[in-house]
Order: sequence, then structure tokens, then C-alpha cells
Amino acid sequence: MAQSILHTAESRDKSDHGWLKSYHTFSFGGNYNPERIQFGALRVLNDDWVNGGMGFGEHPHDNMEIISIPLSGALQHEDSMNNVAVIESGEIQVMSAGTGIYHKEFNKNADEPAEFLQIWLFPNQRNVEPRYQQQRYSDDIFKNKFKQILSPDSNDSGVWIYQDAWFSIAEFDQETTSTYALKNKVNGLYVFMIKGSAKFSEQALNERDGFGIWDIDNVVIKAFKGSKILLMEVPMNY
Repeated sequence: MAQSILHTAESRDKSDHGWLKSYHTFSFGGNYNPERIQFGALRVLNDDWVNGGMGFGEHPHDNMEIISIPLSGALQHEDSMNNVAVIESGEIQVMSAGTGIYHKEFNKNADEPAEFLQIWLFPNQRNVEPRYQQQRYSDDIFKNKFKQILSPDSNDSGVWIYQDAWFSIAEFDQETTSTYALKNKVNGLYVFMIKGSAKFSEQALNERDGFGIWDIDNVVIKAFKGSKILLMEVPMNY
């Protein structure tokens, strides 16, 4: 029988550092909630706003798959693997931290905020060699249909990570009903409503709501006009 959990936008913890405003779907930093640690392999889902010219100083990570999805503005990225890059809306960035990396990110534009989703997944392999990947997408490929942007396979669509996870995004300019079939039946599906509203298996969702569902083969999605949706299929045995 299908099981599910709803995390409304209003139930998220919030951190306000002045230059950074961050909403945490799961426990992060000093915001601890024992009932909101993770959804399977999905450990962090932060909804971040960074003021112009500001950012995160150099800091370390290890043994975590770190995904950034910009929603507006531009972020400058620099890391200990000598990568220097700018990521913008319409792109996805992944880092496999593995044995350990240092990186820093800041808003490249001084006069406008940058908005992005920061997502962490537990890896299925520890102490791998750190790696970085970035990919751009044409906006029209997401129109009224889900397009895969991440997988465990370097030969598949989108970027890849060390985890049996698949991410997809769609943006709808008309009411659309579709079905998402899980790639692996032991996985669960976590939905994040970037904007707008939708129904997942009759569960109504609004902007910035999160919804996890598992013990299913597929889920019926009714997306309403003006919605943008991120789907994250992840293993549940974590």
C-alpha cells in the first residue's frame, strides 16, 4: 500500500542571515527536527536566496552528492578541483564530494539576488574521487512534460551522480495530466513544487510544498497552468 508524507511550505524551518535567506525542508544547520531528517537518500533540500555580491565562503564537503539548481540570477562557483564556473537558471550543477573537496559560491551579480535549490543526497559509494559536472538545458524541453536532468548513468540524459536517483523537471502553461513510472520499484518519489499547484495521487500541492510517496509503481500527476515541478526519485533504504 502506498505511503506518503506532506511537507507544506509553511512548515519549513527558516534561516535569515541578512545576505542569505534559506528555507529548509529537512533539518539543516542549527535547525533540528528529528521527524524531518531525510526522505530516503534525500538529506537536504534548501530553498536559498542570496543577496547581490554575497555568498558562501570556502568550506569542505565529503561523501555527499551535492546538486544545485538555479532558479534565477547567477552563482559563481570555485573549488579545490580548480573548477571556476558560473551557473544560471536553466542549468544544473553536481559535485560528488567523495574523499573531500573545498568550494565557495557567491552571487555573481551585485545588483540582483540569486535564487537556487541546494540538494544533498547520500551516495551509494564512499570515498570516490571528487568530480564536478554542469549542464545547460533549453527551456522549451520542459514545456508541459517532464524531462530527466539527473540519473546514475553517465550515458543517460542529464548529469550523473553516485546514487540510484533520477531527477526530472517540467513547466506547464496548460493543465496537463501525466503518469510518472518509477525506474526502481524500491525507490520513493519526492516532489517539490517550485511554483504553481498540482495534484499527486489526489494530494493537492501548492508553491514550495514538498510531498514524498513510496511503495508505489507509478503516480498520476495533474499539473495546473503556471506550475513548475521538480521530481526526485531516490532509494528509500537510508
